[in-house]
Amino acid sequence: MTLDDLARNWAVLLTTFRRDGTPIGTPVSLAVDGGRGYVRSPGTAWKVQRLRNDPRVRLAPSTFRGRPTGPSMPATARRLEGAEARRAARLLRRRHPVLQGVLVPLAHRLLRCGTAYYEVRSTTSETNTVTPRVAKLTRSARVASPAGESFDAARSSSES
Repeated sequence: MTLDDLARNWAVLLTTFRRDGTPIGTPVSLAVDGGRGYVRSPGTAWKVQRLRNDPRVRLAPSTFRGRPTGPSMPATARRLEGAEARRAARLLRRRHPVLQGVLVPLAHRLLRCGTAYYEVRSTTSETNTVTPRVAKLTRSARVASPAGESFDAARSSSES
């Protein structure tokens, strides 16, 4: 999957990482130009702080509400300033005229939070792979008795 493949989607899931490595996904609009993706966020958003600490991200196609609809890919984000930020704003405005051209800038202005623009580049190394959390397995198993009561099989066998 490439950034150009993701550009066909209305929204993508941008997954950033907390300091402890916990992934946090947020749906964002993505504009792609020349193999580089561009996203924007309120300047005081938590994802901006997470990106300041760790520029590794994962991108996946998603619905508007953030439900992933395909596999994710590793990438790196870099904050843009000055002319680069203005170019990113222009690309996002062209891609989503109403949302990114009117609504998002208005919301950022009303909230007085500023806007942070990021360039996202695909990384080919799989060192960014998110390791899924594995639930602890216990020895005890919940068993239903014929009477419909559930009890812990390991405890009942050790008590006998």
